[in-house]
Amino acid sequence: MINARVRRQLLAASAFAVVAMLSDSAAFLSAQPSAPNAASSDPAALVRRASQNELRPSSPPYPVRYKLRKQDEKGVTTKEIVETKDGDVARLIAKNDKPLTPQENQAELDRLNNLLAHPEIQEHRHKREQEDSGRADEMTKLLPDAFLYTYLGTVPGPNGPAHRLSFKPNPNFNPPDREAEVYHGMEGELWLDQAQERIVKLDAHLIADVNFGWGILGKLYKGGSLSIEQKDVGHRHWEATLLKLNLTGIALMVKPLSFQTTETSTDFEPVPVNMSYQDAVHMLESDSIGAQVAQGTAIKK
Repeated sequence: MINARVRRQLLAASAFAVVAMLSDSAAFLSAQPSAPNAASSDPAALVRRASQNELRPSSPPYPVRYKLRKQDEKGVTTKEIVETKDGDVARLIAKNDKPLTPQENQAELDRLNNLLAHPEIQEHRHKREQEDSGRADEMTKLLPDAFLYTYLGTVPGPNGPAHRLSFKPNPNFNPPDREAEVYHGMEGELWLDQAQERIVKLDAHLIADVNFGWGILGKLYKGGSLSIEQKDVGHRHWEATLLKLNLTGIALMVKPLSFQTTETSTDFEPVPVNMSYQDAVHMLESDSIGAQVAQGTAIKK
């Protein structure tokens, strides 16, 4: 029996898959950037190249650690994330923009120790990350054909000039699966880095209700929006820096859905290429113990 949480994720998969296309963190450019005139005359070709660049693995790999601040209906959390060859490892470092209490910090240490003692937990997470990445790749491949693009000019981007395009649904696009159906109800703007031909910004909103499974699984309502930004954080390694979801809908014809989430990623720093998840846990544990000691010292003072 599929539980409620899994059903909720199933309905939201279409929206999250669009978001996830930018959370796959790696690629480098092998093609030459196009001139503005070429981009304006054939924006779909520019999007096709950018889509291909998004799917290329970075060489060499460039894993990083960074801070992720998430704000949703539950409040605000800040985590330290470390990328490893075994998947990402996270440590909670703040709640509602305040440091953890000693008890909360100890709970994080216990959780990290449990992760070391049970590698199957990390294996499961890594497998799920890979599945999400694969689904995102499929959505990314569809971008050039799912929309009709209009070239609007150039704008300043996070790493230099960017091509600015508007997009609207392509009436001739035939979604190959349920997740891709969301493209029929989206329009907005897409910014592409001029030098590396990578996606730097996606602003989209739903111009119509989007049904899934003929409305039986559910729908996302017209008026919802999503925003995504990413940038080169060093060595042609691209990371998402902003994710903003404002989506409402209904699941299984009765369960209301609401995704009101803003995530910002900052403070990117490189970590060793061959770092294991155990190495990351030890790194985060050391930080956690240091924070606990510092906080204890501050209390004594």
